[in-house]
Amino acid sequence: MITITEKAKTYLESIKSDTYITLSVKGGGCSGFQYVWGMMKDLPQYTWSDPIEDVLVLDPLAEMYVLGSEVDYKTELGGSFLTVQNPTSTSSCGCGESFGI
Repeated sequence: MITITEKAKTYLESIKSDTYITLSVKGGGCSGFQYVWGMMKDLPQYTWSDPIEDVLVLDPLAEMYVLGSEVDYKTELGGSFLTVQNPTSTSSCGCGESFGI
C-alpha cells in the first residue's frame, strides 16, 4: 500500500505518544487535493486501516489516492516536515502540500 522511510518512522514514533498518527486526503489546495495529518486517540472500529509499521493509520477514503506512495521525513534549512512521494500524482504545488490526480 504505502511505505514509510526509517527517518519518517523514527519521527512518527517520537510524536505519537498514546495516539494514532493519521493521514487523510481532502479536496482543496492549489492542485485539487491536500494531505491532512492528524492524531486520533481512538480509532472508530472497522473504518480506518490497520496501523502501517505501527505508526501511521490511513483514512480509508485516502487509500486510493496514496496507493504506492512513500512517506519521508525531511530536514532542511527552512525546517523539518513529512513528505508524501505519490506516484499517482499528476501535478503538485510548490510547497508539496497539495496534489492533482
